[in-house]
Amino acid sequence: MKFTKSVALDRALLVSIRTPRIKDAEAKESLDELTRLVTTLGFRVVATQSQRQSSTNKITVVGTGKLQELAQLTGNKGAGDVVEDDEITEPLSGEMADVVVFDCDLSPSQIRHLGNALGVEILDRTGVIIEIFSRHARTRSARLQVEIARLNYQAPRLRDADDGGNERFMGQGTGESALEIDRRRVRDRLAELRRELDDVEKVMKDRRSQRTEQFSVALVGYTNAGKSSTMRAL
Repeated sequence: MKFTKSVALDRALLVSIRTPRIKDAEAKESLDELTRLVTTLGFRVVATQSQRQSSTNKITVVGTGKLQELAQLTGNKGAGDVVEDDEITEPLSGEMADVVVFDCDLSPSQIRHLGNALGVEILDRTGVIIEIFSRHARTRSARLQVEIARLNYQAPRLRDADDGGNERFMGQGTGESALEIDRRRVRDRLAELRRELDDVEKVMKDRRSQRTEQFSVALVGYTNAGKSSTMRAL
């Protein structure tokens, strides 16, 4: 259930939604940060787009006109044929985007509708951040916490597959659909991870109690800021 980036899927289009609560300077800073985040994952940003909206609750998040612009920047690959082929314009880099990243959180239905309309992979800010934490988690405790966060993020995004996902599998009691089975597996896995995390934290607490007389130092910095290099130098 992990997000994996294909070698071919490396051209990103970033989309900023500016609601009344967000100032222009804040939106620009957030989009700049998202650029650094997706770059950390190995994507190349080929274009950015923004739009003012009263909220992020629309089923496609953006308006019809902006959706057409996004379709042009992704090569009009969506099933909805948003624009005609001869109307397609290329981004400044000359490359069409094959993944669109929104600088906000998206619901499962929004991701599905956007994916159908644009014909490319759709990501939101939270999904990008979770993937970064996953790649940089080193300790057992950190890996467990990231996996719990990932499952909590992905659980509501599970849905029946188009090819027979509603088929019910009979066993003891009532039958379960493939979706219900997947959700049950996620719940079981979350319970297992939380038990493991509790055990790890108990061990860590015992070790900390044995080092109460020792000083502790934390090295904190942004992704790719040079924390590891600084630590090695020290």
